[in-house]
Amino acid sequence: MTVPRETEVEIRRLFFGEHWKKGTIAAQLDVHADVVERVVGPLGYEPKDAPPRPTVLDPYAGFVCETLERYPTLVATRIYDMLTERGYAGSIRTLRRFVRLHRPASAGEVYLRLETLAGEQSQVDWAHVGQLRVHGGVRPLYCFVLVLRHSRALWAELVLEQTTASLVRSLVRAAEYFGGVTHQWLFDNPKSIVAAREGRAIRFQEELLELSSQLHVELRACRVRRPTDKGGVERGIRYLKTRFFPARTIPSLEAGNAALLHFLETVAMERRHPRQKDRTVAEVFAEEKARLLPLPKARIPTELVTSATADKTAFISFDSNRYSVEHDAADRVLRLVATDTEVRLFDAGRLVGVHPRSWGKGRDFEAPEHRAALLERKAAARDGKGRDRLRAEVPRVEELMRLWLEDGRNVGSLVARTGKLLDLYGATVLGSAVDDLLSNKSHDYGALAILCERRRTRPRRALPLDLAPHVVDRDVIPHDLGGYDDDDE
Repeated sequence: MTVPRETEVEIRRLFFGEHWKKGTIAAQLDVHADVVERVVGPLGYEPKDAPPRPTVLDPYAGFVCETLERYPTLVATRIYDMLTERGYAGSIRTLRRFVRLHRPASAGEVYLRLETLAGEQSQVDWAHVGQLRVHGGVRPLYCFVLVLRHSRALWAELVLEQTTASLVRSLVRAAEYFGGVTHQWLFDNPKSIVAAREGRAIRFQEELLELSSQLHVELRACRVRRPTDKGGVERGIRYLKTRFFPARTIPSLEAGNAALLHFLETVAMERRHPRQKDRTVAEVFAEEKARLLPLPKARIPTELVTSATADKTAFISFDSNRYSVEHDAADRVLRLVATDTEVRLFDAGRLVGVHPRSWGKGRDFEAPEHRAALLERKAAARDGKGRDRLRAEVPRVEELMRLWLEDGRNVGSLVARTGKLLDLYGATVLGSAVDDLLSNKSHDYGALAILCERRRTRPRRALPLDLAPHVVDRDVIPHDLGGYDDDDE
């Protein structure tokens, strides 16, 4: 903004002569603050052709400029510390003004907008979208997102882990959803994807390499700390976080994925393409689909295969839970094959355990046939197994067993007899009977059995009877029964 010469002179007089503040000058002369800054200058106004005024910083100017040339982003406070060690007695404010004038200007990075060919590249990433409550605690909830870079078609699913096995499962599901794969997959650099990296030399995880060899896809990783390399998937994640997730409750993984799939097919596919404004994403994808690489006819394995050691109680630990195996596989190293829904265990090729996979924490899963076989093999194990079963199915039975122990009763015998009540009446009836027994401050087994029977039978109401109309309502006169005694004698 240009102001008259007289105004510039007045600004300099008020600042240098009257020592007014810049804000006061701008308000009183009704000029913009930038005009005052320009006229006064960062070090104050100096008349043209006038020699610069000497400052306490002059002996150190060369050192400051050399330091800024070597370290362009070094803060002024650090330079101030370096100068005070060398004898500088000036203020930090003077140094900041000098640094502001002499700091080398950084060259801003210029980005080139590129348009990817149809079927050429998919961009892949995870996004943290909250937490999901599970049995025994909570787990972080992630959203896997794959974007076809040309058409902007999205595939996404909710997952509870960011492992290589989870990545492989999601990539295969995305390929099946689109009916093919692009020529490239572009990833970020987490350990679950990139095993090692040194500059441009990258070594991907073995499971990912195996999948790429089956689908004939090139694996690529973006530059470290360069999110702009995968801007397509970043925008896809932002789209889901602003359009799908806000004000939405996810009660379970299954319900969340069903709602997400419906959103992808009915909303995301029908949005306008950002470059081809007159077409939808679904219309552009219909053309791109013909350029995707076809999927192999054989099934693509996505299971996690690892080893697991069965302990002496015939259980293995996996992902914060314990799963039972056959008793003859105890204390052995087994092969574990897990999907996101099932856990299978093998001993030298022989299947020794199958369980639904749990995403909870601290749970024990014991197949009934495993327990029956162990009880048949070891009678001494009946008591311990019976206690575990009662603890799992009757919430307050632990309190009842403690009272038995304090009273000096035979706990093993009572556990076995209570187990029979569980078999006869079921967990619901027995649990309710235990609650009532403890509420009455009793721990007698006989009373427990009576309570179970009462809950099974329940008092029945008398049903009203309708008498037939031909029955006459008359009094009945009883007979004399004295003669019966005479006959007996």
